[in-house]
Amino acid sequence: MSNRKVKAASRGAKADWATLGGLTVAAAAILGGLLLEGGKVGDVAQLTAAIIVLGGTLGAVMITTPVPTLWAAAKKLPDVFRQEPVASASVIEQILGFAVQARKGGIVSLEEEAYRLKDPFLRKALSLAVDGGDVRDIRSIMELEIQMAEQRGYEEAKVFESAGGYAPTIGILGAVLGLIQVMKHLEDIDRVGHGIAVAFVATIYGVGAANLFFLPVANKLKHRLEHTLELKELMLEGVIKIAEGLNPRLIRMHLEAYLRDRQAEAAKEGASLERPAASYRAAAASGARQAVER
Repeated sequence: MSNRKVKAASRGAKADWATLGGLTVAAAAILGGLLLEGGKVGDVAQLTAAIIVLGGTLGAVMITTPVPTLWAAAKKLPDVFRQEPVASASVIEQILGFAVQARKGGIVSLEEEAYRLKDPFLRKALSLAVDGGDVRDIRSIMELEIQMAEQRGYEEAKVFESAGGYAPTIGILGAVLGLIQVMKHLEDIDRVGHGIAVAFVATIYGVGAANLFFLPVANKLKHRLEHTLELKELMLEGVIKIAEGLNPRLIRMHLEAYLRDRQAEAAKEGASLERPAASYRAAAASGARQAVER
């Protein structure tokens, strides 16, 4: 595959129908169940409950999260509803294109290609190789870049995890506030019954927001982060092999084997999203060492 085709394959974000479909199915199931039970959508459409839950949750997250991290997480939210069509196979083909060119014209011939790259990680790694940097230095510098990207990614995902933890409790708080208002009118039993029903809407909002949005968003961002890290590691391995002057055919075999090893490790570990960033990086570094030794 040519570099032009690789760029075309990775250009433009597409809608993430899994996210959009999941939210639609969840909302339809809940509201549909309500209607089947004889309820009305208006029974759960309470502006005050939404203000209490969402506002209270946002306030709690702001207290626990530094502003730069909070802002970075907010900018990540649109990514949950769209996805970049970049696959590992297209990255391998792009690396192989560079390897073929380097074999024909020398690694210095990649200087212009490196300058035109849109991916900042690959651009930096390839530029270091073109500048004649030592392979060990290139690996050390770029692995530090991967570690920093991983740490930032988990911090951003943790913002939504925190919101998922606070929202149910804030919902209970909203229900209690509603019951306090109900207690002021115990003389009117009809009004009491209606008030209790309205009060518990805040609990629905809190539990629903946590389990149907905040926690799924956190997990989606973690999945995306792992895929991004995998691509970065694949790029780094490819650039290292180009710098070492390896034959393009051997580079393909190495990258495909490296990718299989990384995927096997993730499957063996259960692809746990809760493991700390340090342990994830240790596993990745171990996989990289094994691939190099192999």
